Amino acid sequence: MRSLDAARTVCERFHPGLLKELEQIPYAERERPGSPVIDLFRIHGGVGLLIPEAYGGHGAAPLEALRVQLALGALSPSLVAAVSMHHFTAAMLYSLAVKSGRLTAGQTELLHRIVPEQMVMASGWAEGRTAQNILKPAVTARPVEGGFLLSGSKKPCSLSGSMSLLTASIAIHGEEGGEPELALALVPADAPGMSVHPFWGNDLLAGAESDEARLEDVFVPAEMVVRAGADDPTRLDDLQSAGFVWFEMLISAGYAGSAAALVEQVLERRRGSAEERAALAVDMEAALALLEGVARGTGPEPGDEESVARVLVARYAVQNALPGIVARALELLGGLDFISCSASAQAAAATRALAFHPPSRIAAAEPLLAYFDGGPLVLA
Repeated sequence: MRSLDAARTVCERFHPGLLKELEQIPYAERERPGSPVIDLFRIHGGVGLLIPEAYGGHGAAPLEALRVQLALGALSPSLVAAVSMHHFTAAMLYSLAVKSGRLTAGQTELLHRIVPEQMVMASGWAEGRTAQNILKPAVTARPVEGGFLLSGSKKPCSLSGSMSLLTASIAIHGEEGGEPELALALVPADAPGMSVHPFWGNDLLAGAESDEARLEDVFVPAEMVVRAGADDPTRLDDLQSAGFVWFEMLISAGYAGSAAALVEQVLERRRGSAEERAALAVDMEAALALLEGVARGTGPEPGDEESVARVLVARYAVQNALPGIVARALELLGGLDFISCSASAQAAAATRALAFHPPSRIAAAEPLLAYFDGGPLVLA
């Protein structure tokens, strides 16, 4: 399938040998708890995909990153579900690094270590919604001498078993009360008081390590906290919005890759009539074209309302298209394929998880209608 072949070529350029190693592992092994796919991702330089070259990364463009996700999604939905969290976190943090005065010397030094040490970053942001949700973090911070004590949890927290660093949005509560201050904490995975607990109970996407990351009075030095500041409490809103665009684009591409792999099997095996195969391929290519359009239109700092609206439109259109595409692909692959191996059915079922990433279509309906009518886009 031409589009998947193009994606594989891009993935091989950034992560030589990764696809070949993944293909050698049976599908069920890739998707189980304790799967080796995240370790392979790290070994093959996956950590640095969106990290600027000045920090040792690849500095991939949005379209390149999207194609890498397509290629990986065709082999392991668990892997793309997990690494989407790392990638959008990287995109947010390193966008701060290029802005004068946004990071301390210690924070900048840490960012220089991510690629050389292949540190995987888990997301403790309440990903999926812009602006408002980050202002209500699940993790609270209490000021103490030299820093803050963090308490709360993130569940599910993909990469919980492999993370080197947790990036968590936090609410700093002062002694005098009032509205808490928004901030971002960089928390080592081995910090005292940090623990991981079972949470994910579904066999699908079980390799993504989506368990609970729990913080109980975890001390974080003040230098490892990026603060908005009382003088400008919205200073991190742009960061959240940019990360939102990256996340929606990359997670959608990952699930689309899983669907495209099923379509590719139909084409390679020449299942069904030419008309059926062509119609299936056209629908799949249309979904991929939507995502590629978003990637082509994404600039280095995609935090404006237009970027957010554009990626939501593409995500929901792809979300609507995938169930029909994978159902037709399974039907054309036939009953013997369904009986003899569960991989195709599992890959098809995994694509449905796109609907469960926030914001849901219901939650976004009124904000999108207001935006289409000329108003602001406000996602609650």
